[in-house]
Amino acid sequence: MTSYTKKIKAAVLCGAMALGGTSASAEMEFQEVADLLHLVMSSDRTVYTRMVVNRLAVKEKVITASEHFVDDKALVLPAQMFRFGAEMVAEETDAFSYSLLSLWPINKQNAPSTDLEKEGLEYIADNPGENFYGEEELGGVNYFTAFYPDVSVAEACSSCHNAHKDSPRTDFEGGDVMGGVVIRIPMDG
Repeated sequence: MTSYTKKIKAAVLCGAMALGGTSASAEMEFQEVADLLHLVMSSDRTVYTRMVVNRLAVKEKVITASEHFVDDKALVLPAQMFRFGAEMVAEETDAFSYSLLSLWPINKQNAPSTDLEKEGLEYIADNPGENFYGEEELGGVNYFTAFYPDVSVAEACSSCHNAHKDSPRTDFEGGDVMGGVVIRIPMDG
């Protein structure tokens, strides 16, 4: 099978999964599905961060980005955009879920809450460029859980985190792992 054919097959499978039509194990391994989902998420987030937030708020200074974007008439922060997407996906399917977590969260709800989350986030922080995969049971359901480093891809990332009054860490630089994208795929049924 060619690389192109595999990509088409993966896209069809991911689309079917999102609509609840099949399980990840029907055609592909859980890790491959998670990796492909992350590729899309990471690409979209990086484009928004670099081409919208960093360009307009940091370089051209024509608008700010703010966690209080409605009140401040500002751009949505990249982490908020990511969370809004995750919430919309959760309304449409239970075939997978995703979130953005950190060992140094500005918002405490984004801290690790399971042993595997802590282990995965520590691993990707200590091993730049590597992912972490595991399995866990939550609420009686077995999940394949994947962790991907969330890296500062633009000045807007590190400067925002470093300047935030609630940030437990204020020394981020470009390219640093600031947290992790966590993707969960139910393994049962």
